[in-house]
Amino acid sequence: MKIRGFEFEDQSWFPEIIRDSMTDYLRFLFHFFDLYQPALPLLKEALIQTKTNHLVDLCSGGGGAMESIYENLKDTYNTGIKITLTDLFPSEIKYKYLHKKTSGGISFISSPVDAGNVPFDLKGFRTLFSGFHHFDQEKGKEVLKNAVDAREGIGIFDGGDRNLWMILLITVMHPIMLLLCTPFFRPFSISRLLFTYVFPVILFCTIWDGIISVMRLYTPEELLQMTDDLHCGNYTWISGKVRNKYGMGIAYLIGYPKIE
Repeated sequence: MKIRGFEFEDQSWFPEIIRDSMTDYLRFLFHFFDLYQPALPLLKEALIQTKTNHLVDLCSGGGGAMESIYENLKDTYNTGIKITLTDLFPSEIKYKYLHKKTSGGISFISSPVDAGNVPFDLKGFRTLFSGFHHFDQEKGKEVLKNAVDAREGIGIFDGGDRNLWMILLITVMHPIMLLLCTPFFRPFSISRLLFTYVFPVILFCTIWDGIISVMRLYTPEELLQMTDDLHCGNYTWISGKVRNKYGMGIAYLIGYPKIE
């Protein structure tokens, strides 16, 4: 049974300083462990089919997996690959850091972008990494419909398994990883140290959001069902699950206009 619950990161009242520190931690995990590596062949095939070298990443948080994805695609797909980061709560400081680190390969939109109402002039293959579980079914369908209406491809990739083992792993590993690795997160922040070690707000909220995220995850079958009412017979949709070298499942849904 899936329980929606709530995540602190989704709340408009949630302090930006805490949200940014939480998303910094996720970006560190995704990049250091390259958790989404098995999804790259799927993404590259979708980019080939849509003949594009521009990704528009939705719900980017603090940049998430996009640094690793950019590096891989640049090396193995197209040296001219470009990625634009967007979010309803954009983390401009972190985006500027990634923009500089990738010599402009990763750019960003500094104003809020709703994944269900993306500006029409923002063209490119849309991606959501570890973001789609934040949406209930109605909002999820809205995100998919918006991509279809814009005739853009979309790739949804959500890592994790909806089971008790994953919840236990989060409860044990998040505190260890946060306490050990926080001083090495970049860009450096004194406030991050304060709210991790002195007042462990980041620690608590990260564990809470991690558990709720697991309970919110969609299966490949549930993702594919969301396309049933979109009236997009001219779209190709594929869904499934791959596993990374750590055994974590990655559910995916990929859609793009059929090749004429």
